[in-house]
Amino acid sequence: MNGRSWTFEDLNAIAQLERECFTDPWNSRMLAETFLSGRFFGSLLEEDGTITAYGGCNYVGDEAELELIATAEMYRRCGRAKKILDDLFWEARRRSVRRIFLEVRVSNVPAIMMYLKYGFVGVYARTRYYPDGEDALVMKKELE
Repeated sequence: MNGRSWTFEDLNAIAQLERECFTDPWNSRMLAETFLSGRFFGSLLEEDGTITAYGGCNYVGDEAELELIATAEMYRRCGRAKKILDDLFWEARRRSVRRIFLEVRVSNVPAIMMYLKYGFVGVYARTRYYPDGEDALVMKKELE
């Protein structure tokens, strides 16, 4: 398993993994706009040159938003998401971020449980946040 920061050349492969993991995936254009914003940091893991997990945050002032995180199905529950989160938290601390926010589908219980395990707490729900009408749970983590 090899970990590194995103490059522009990774965006198409990340978009493909997005399509495999989510019903409302980010497309290559959305990924490129976020990647090029100047406020973004992305971390990914590879196996034999294939991206198996990725995540990314936007950083503004002393806050960050976890925009993306996913692991290819066959690599789930092996600690890859933890490695990605550790990288994103390290970068947040380097940028003097005090808190990180995220939105997660209320039906995504495995993700919610993982976020709780890593210190996120539920803050409030966004009604009908996703295109299919599902609510999102907004979560927050305070960094030391």
